[in-house]
Amino acid sequence: MEKLTFYAVSAPEKLDRIGSYLAERLSRDVVRHRSGYVLIAMEALDQLLMACHSQSIKPFVESFLHMVAKLLESGEPKLQVLGTNSFVKFANIEEDTPSYHRRYDFFVSRFSAMCHSCHSDPEIRTEIRIAGIRGIQGVVRKTVNDELRATIWEPQHMDKIVPSLLFNMQKIEETDSRTGPPPSPPATDKEENPAVLAENCFRELLGRATFGNMNNAVRPVFAHLDHHKLWDPNEFAVHCFKIIMYSIQAQYSHHVIQEILGHLDARKKDSPRVRAGIIQVLLEAVAIAAKGSIGPTVLEVFNTLLKHLRLSVEFEANDLQGGSVGSVNLNPSSKDNDEKIVQNAIIQTIGFFGSNLPDYQRSEIMMFIMGKVPVFGTSTHTLDISQLGDLGTRRIQIMLLRSLLMVTSGYKAKTIVTALPGSFLDPLLSPSLMEDYELRQLVLEVMHNLMDRHDNRAKLRGIRIIPDVADLKIKREKICRQDTSFMKKNGQQLYRHIYLGCKEEDNVQKNYELLYTSLALITIELANEEVVIDLIRLAIALQDSAIINEDNLPMFHRCGIMALVAAYLNFVSQMIAVPAFCQHVSKVIEIRTMEAPYFLPEHIFRDKCMLPKSLEKHDKNLYFLTNKIAESLGGSGYSVERLSVPYVPQVTDEDRLSRRKSIVDTVSIQVDILPNSIPSDDVVNNTEEITFEALKKAIDTSGMEEQEKEKRRLVIEKFQKAPFEEIAAQCESKANLLHDRLAQILELTIRPPPSPSGTLTITSGHAQYQSVPVYEMKFPDLCVY
Repeated sequence: MEKLTFYAVSAPEKLDRIGSYLAERLSRDVVRHRSGYVLIAMEALDQLLMACHSQSIKPFVESFLHMVAKLLESGEPKLQVLGTNSFVKFANIEEDTPSYHRRYDFFVSRFSAMCHSCHSDPEIRTEIRIAGIRGIQGVVRKTVNDELRATIWEPQHMDKIVPSLLFNMQKIEETDSRTGPPPSPPATDKEENPAVLAENCFRELLGRATFGNMNNAVRPVFAHLDHHKLWDPNEFAVHCFKIIMYSIQAQYSHHVIQEILGHLDARKKDSPRVRAGIIQVLLEAVAIAAKGSIGPTVLEVFNTLLKHLRLSVEFEANDLQGGSVGSVNLNPSSKDNDEKIVQNAIIQTIGFFGSNLPDYQRSEIMMFIMGKVPVFGTSTHTLDISQLGDLGTRRIQIMLLRSLLMVTSGYKAKTIVTALPGSFLDPLLSPSLMEDYELRQLVLEVMHNLMDRHDNRAKLRGIRIIPDVADLKIKREKICRQDTSFMKKNGQQLYRHIYLGCKEEDNVQKNYELLYTSLALITIELANEEVVIDLIRLAIALQDSAIINEDNLPMFHRCGIMALVAAYLNFVSQMIAVPAFCQHVSKVIEIRTMEAPYFLPEHIFRDKCMLPKSLEKHDKNLYFLTNKIAESLGGSGYSVERLSVPYVPQVTDEDRLSRRKSIVDTVSIQVDILPNSIPSDDVVNNTEEITFEALKKAIDTSGMEEQEKEKRRLVIEKFQKAPFEEIAAQCESKANLLHDRLAQILELTIRPPPSPSGTLTITSGHAQYQSVPVYEMKFPDLCVY
């Protein structure tokens, strides 16, 4: 060999003839099964190949590869391993110039076949598989760095290489590497374990993939997982895609995510567990990609996931309907649970992806998801709910709000206007999302995520009477001008949502806890003196509604509202630190503790709490009184005139047209009576029902001038200081209520007086009557004051 090597190095032009001669001898010996001579010939070829690096080696290489192919074609495992080892040595040689005419199609096919060896002897089978994997690794190393020849990345080659590697990787022990990349195998195992060697080869292949050929390397993975049904269970699929995401270059991550989304679309009619397996793989991929470059797929990811969420809800609704009419369904409850697995996986993926986005992208995703929620009066949402029905629509609303809840978790905006713009707040507070207690809980939790900018929510968890709020160490900042403007514009909308949410018949304890937290967060984050007064008015209005009970609420709900009011007034009195206010609240709570513990949250939300039969006979000392609160706050410089005006929620078009009962039915027919001084202690209710006697008194001429002057002063002051939204809401509500009441009065038979008592102008949202003398009204036997 020394002489032959010296001769070949000295006369490189002879290499071609030397290679041809050795190849001819080796071919003859292979056919005649002379293994000894075959080993000698291959050793000679290997040493010559390693020693010679001239340009004349090109023809010699052709002879060498031809000989390796002969060995791989033989049926003897030893010769196959021998040929593989020689090819690996050749693959490690760096050539100065590429050989454009050389192709490795045969070697890719042959090495892939060896990876699937089914030899009866386990040791020989393992040896052949290891040889096949090392051969593929050699082909990859030899061709992948040559930019002028990318044949190895062609689909016909990748469709053989990737499944061969995955086939051997399936034997590896799966370990949970959720928090980091899959661990690399120890060096001592790489040459002995086909699974370990295949995984290292797979990593190397993906690490060399570029922008143009990334998809060709990933698509065979889906085909392999589909063919071997590895999506359910999906441990191996998750392991594979973790390897992919950690092996490829970070800027190409979005390619893999796009491929997963495309495959999810292609398998949308498969079983729920298969879809759930694909979505879980997507979650793992997104978790890794979110740490680096996500690319342009942000909206595409959410759009696809929301589409599959809608499909899952539709499948679930169809299964329920099919089961109800007696269709042939072996186990509808099991399939229903499987669809819930799909839905939970989608929500978890949406939440994880959204929580890793920067704030500017997260706000866009929040708007995007909110635009998908089906609410009354909006045709902008693009989720097709025509086939879902009421149950399916409610289900999709819950799923989307759960997704929104996860995306908003941890979101911190500098101003509340950024977190809750009108285009987001209006559909979020829509009455369409109040028809179910779970929907109302989700809406409030989303609002808490966006309002709580100083992480105070955990300190407020659970509705209770807090002895000393200072112990909570509430974090707050001075209210900025933008937040003040937000409350002037949207405060009535928030109050209305809380007011109506308290009066729902299907409320559970969690609803009251979330409503209490909402009031507390508004107080901490958004309340100036004006907002504090509005919140106290709202609390008093809730107390009045529980006492009067025009909605016929069960006793538990009435006591729950009373407990909510007590907990909040206790909180807000300590937050604004007005001693007289705190004293009044503490006194009422102390009396309740002794005489009516069911008005306190610690008792009413406890199991087996004794409930009263009625609330009408309770002493007024058990209630928070408007005049006491007004006296205490007025002494500290608060403008308390508006406390004498009962809170009335504004009416929206959706209230009249939605399936829910109109707010006109829930709010009592009342008219504000503005007194000359602070009201008495008798009742907290400062309204008077519109009756014939009340109208007669209203037009009484005695003392008219003094009353008119006082009324004008109060009206002017009210219009100067009250928010425009509140004034508009009260005017609209009064107009509609007056019209309805007028229709009732017109049905009465009233004899006209002997002389005209004045004139009357009635204007409502539906009609207008001219100013005429009372006895000239065009009703034969009727008179209206």
